[in-house]
Amino acid sequence: MKPLDNAEAMAVVKESITQIIPDADFTQVEPDDKFRDVLELDSLDFLSLVELLSERTGIRIDEEDYPELTTLSAATRFLVARSQDSAGPAR
Repeated sequence: MKPLDNAEAMAVVKESITQIIPDADFTQVEPDDKFRDVLELDSLDFLSLVELLSERTGIRIDEEDYPELTTLSAATRFLVARSQDSAGPAR
């Protein structure tokens, strides 16, 4: 898997949220806002988001990682870091 950069990871997060909440208004969400609260994602929505992020990126996301997925900026950092970890050392 190719490592994600910040823009790619943010796009994956927003597109995945939009699949769950088609009318999600990201103009109301600051990067460090807890998007679950702002966009009113319930627990099932959040689990669907985790599944979508994992499917779209190929990154395994365990329950212990869920706190990393509370804000747009944290979720982006998480995906970038994990994609770099799973990509292995540079050649």
